[in-house]
Order: sequence, then C-alpha cells, then structure tokens
Amino acid sequence: MANILTLRRVTKYYGNSTSVVKALNEVDLEMEKGEFVAIMGPSGSGKSTLLSVIATIEPSSGGTITIDGKSISGMKEKEMAAFRRDRLGFVFQDYNLLDTMTAEENILLPLHLQKRSEEEKERILSSLASTLSLENKLKKYPRELSGGERQRTALARALSTSPALILADEPTGALDSRNTRIIMEMFRKINREMGSTILMVTHDAYVGSFASRVLFLKDGGIWNMLYKGDRSREEMYREILSSLSAIGGEEDD
Repeated sequence: MANILTLRRVTKYYGNSTSVVKALNEVDLEMEKGEFVAIMGPSGSGKSTLLSVIATIEPSSGGTITIDGKSISGMKEKEMAAFRRDRLGFVFQDYNLLDTMTAEENILLPLHLQKRSEEEKERILSSLASTLSLENKLKKYPRELSGGERQRTALARALSTSPALILADEPTGALDSRNTRIIMEMFRKINREMGSTILMVTHDAYVGSFASRVLFLKDGGIWNMLYKGDRSREEMYREILSSLSAIGGEEDD
C-alpha cells in the first residue's frame, strides 16, 4: 500500500548562534494509507514539534517530508496554504470552532472556501452528521454544545474535504472520561469505515490504545514503536503504560 506520509532525516532546531536546541533529531517515519498512528513521549520529547512540522505550521530545519506524493519541503507559502486547506484535516484540543457560526456552518466552511456546489455540500454534511451523530446539533452554536459535541463538530469539519491525512493534537485533552471514550470511538470508526489516515499526538495511554501503532519519542527521536497487531485494546493500554514508564513519559489513567 502506498505511503501517505514519508519523513526522511527530518530535523528541527530552535535558538541562535550561541544557543541551539535540537527539537527533532533526524526523524524517519512512514505512514500507509488507512493507518491510525499515535505519537507519545515525555514533555519536551518533540511530539508537538513533529506534528507542527508535518502540518506545515512550522518549517523543518532539514530533511524531507512527503504527504500524499507531494514534497512539502521548499513549498512557497501560498502553495503550502492551499495544500494545508485541501489535503490536511486538523483536530485541536480546544476545538478551534468559530463562535459566530453554527455547527453546520463550521463544518461547511472548508467546502465553502473550495467553492463546492450546494448539492455537494449538502451531501457531505448529511453523511458526516450521520456518521458522527450530529443530526440534531447542526443549528446550534458552539456555546450551546457540550465539549464532546464541539469536538465531534471539529472532527466533521476536518473530514469534510476528504483529506489525505488527519492531524490531531491532544484531541481529548479538554474532555472528561465519558466524552474521551466517545470521541476515540468516533476516531476508530472513521479510521475503519471511511479509511481515514490519522496521526495523533496524545499523552494519555487510554487514548493511545485506540491506535494501530504508537511511536514513542524521546529527545527528538523515535525511541520505540509499538504495533497493536492482535492485541486487545486493554493489552495495548498496558503495553503503552509499560513503554511510557521505561521512557519516563506520562502515565495517565
């Protein structure tokens, strides 16, 4: 199966000539279409930096990144903005919904920017609302939605353009345990039923246990990799806790 994401010797430096911090240290990574991968590790290990570089939010300091067959290294800003809009989907911890728009308007915004037809927008909205159980929430504003409903709305928006890759940064960080479970079941559903490719940063072992593969980062490099394989989610959870303990990362219940 073709790779959706390929990183070769990707580095990221911060600082100046007198003080340099290497946030990413020659990271190599491949993700196939339809994979669900979690990135975990201690604070300062490079998790968020890696996601930001892949998301084209920050430039890398070296190496190459290829997404959906397109090299983003050296892209001009205008081209990169269009690529980000059309080929990447984003889910953030704080939802990033527009308060002055209804759930429906938030979901349809990327399609409006792409100048999709009204018929196409209606078809996509109907499908996503059904998949993510939002049929009765579409006319509500974000302030009228629970945290879980807001995150489902954000997930629907991310899926609306059928992106090559969904990037999720601590998507359950602001949710209680019940809504965390619901959101992660939604992620698993879209991964299995829609074939969505998902790369997620999380500090939570329970959340990571929903992924088919977990990468553990330490000091800006990949320290270990764990494949779910035939493991149950409970077995995966225990394996993640063991790896986090060994690496010195968070061990949330």
